[in-house]
Amino acid sequence: MMSTQPQPPKVTEVEQHGVEPIPDPERSARPIDLFRLTFGGANTIATVVLGSFPILFGLSFGHALLATLLGLLLGAVVLAPMALFGPRNGTSNSVSSSAHLGVHGRIVGSFLSLLTALAFFSISVWSSGDVLVGGAHRAVGLPENDLTLGLAYGLFAVLVLIVCIYGFRFMLLVNKIAVIAATLLFLLGIIAFAGDFDPGYAGAFGSGSEAFAQPGFWAAFVGSALIVMSNPVSFGAFLGDWARYIPRETPGRSSMAAAFLAQVATLVPFCFGLVTMTIIATREPGIFETGAYASGLLAIAPGWYFAPVALIALIGGMSTGTTALYGTGLDFSSVFPRFNRVQSTVLIGVFAIGVIFIGRFVFDVVSSISAFAVLIISCTVPWMMVMMIGWYVRRGWYDSDSLQVFNRRQRGGRYWFAHGWNWRGLAAWLIAAAVALTFVNLPGQFVGPLAPLIPGGVDISIPLGMGLGALLYLGLLFAFPEPRDAYGPEGSRLVPTAPAANTPVTSVDDGPAPAATVAG
Repeated sequence: MMSTQPQPPKVTEVEQHGVEPIPDPERSARPIDLFRLTFGGANTIATVVLGSFPILFGLSFGHALLATLLGLLLGAVVLAPMALFGPRNGTSNSVSSSAHLGVHGRIVGSFLSLLTALAFFSISVWSSGDVLVGGAHRAVGLPENDLTLGLAYGLFAVLVLIVCIYGFRFMLLVNKIAVIAATLLFLLGIIAFAGDFDPGYAGAFGSGSEAFAQPGFWAAFVGSALIVMSNPVSFGAFLGDWARYIPRETPGRSSMAAAFLAQVATLVPFCFGLVTMTIIATREPGIFETGAYASGLLAIAPGWYFAPVALIALIGGMSTGTTALYGTGLDFSSVFPRFNRVQSTVLIGVFAIGVIFIGRFVFDVVSSISAFAVLIISCTVPWMMVMMIGWYVRRGWYDSDSLQVFNRRQRGGRYWFAHGWNWRGLAAWLIAAAVALTFVNLPGQFVGPLAPLIPGGVDISIPLGMGLGALLYLGLLFAFPEPRDAYGPEGSRLVPTAPAANTPVTSVDDGPAPAATVAG
């Protein structure tokens, strides 16, 4: 008998779903797909550039590798729980945050994802475009000027926009290819640079334990770890965009493991950046002093490796761009429901392309974009902690239908709280983010007003934001309990509850509407 079970859309069909819950028959993704998308989005030249920073900060190769491992593992641990919300609720993480920040308060997550996408999309396009044009210049004599760079940036941006318009399944196909291809090309670099690499590279502070007593060492070490950590944490707002296609009955540990292992796998591009930057520092000290990684990489690469570098730039730029832009278009459609996902993606894509060109050719903010990324992550980490604490005290139970109140132009429901704002989660996030920003210490780019209070110039912004966000939200839940009906049938875990609010759901335009359906 022929099956009547609905089949998932084809790869070449334009995705029609916005942030409404994905129907169960179309949830055909697996945790391995989440791995591919997350790893593919980070297995790029942009990650390589971030990986070069520990060497640029003066660390030896050994200490730089240790800082990279520390930052990467901490970031992966923080990121992993953010993979739980998508399969459970079938929607993006910013929409899921309605349960903790309120129906209107969830715009915080959308705003953070927009800024994160702009920062990492820009890093990806600029770094990939620079490497592509530089490689073509060295290989075939292509002029290296603003015109050719602009064409390269435009090429990346348009290709990314096309993939994002088609949507999730086409993006997954691209990343399936990109993950394998980019990894093989990076590993090919072992042959290209093996003869020049010195694992004993001492940097500015020395390679032994004597470095620990050098002025500025710990600031460089912690700063390096935090820059590396910013890469996995940057995916926190986006994981739900892809995980929402995973069936709800999938064990949470499988989704978390996929997100965690995807970040561990980024040791490949991070180590590529570390290794090549030590060679640049040794062979091209003038370029090293300027911090121009793309120029340095092309200066030390053998001629036969120019083509692989250009391919890495092209493939990686596509992967990072699609993972960033897709989620932002999705979020924009949820904040402005009059636009569907495709329309929102086009609008955000055009805006992002404008930011890239203006930032590169008008204001020249390329050198400060990494600092911008750290500032965004300092604000994102407390938001992630509110989400994680919220998941724990809610026992992982959510009313999927009530999460959609804002998108349906309604008021009320389980997560209405005070006029659509849950001031407990919002206060915890806002205070923790504000305090974290005051302790950011990026000399020459951004130094918070309280950063000089920390001995040795150590940047404690991200760990401070994490701890403070978690403690504040828990404290506020104890001091000012949330209504009982914001929790599931089993009630809260750890924290007390207040009497049920029983806020009815009404339409903004058409008067009363039926109460939300519980969808645990």
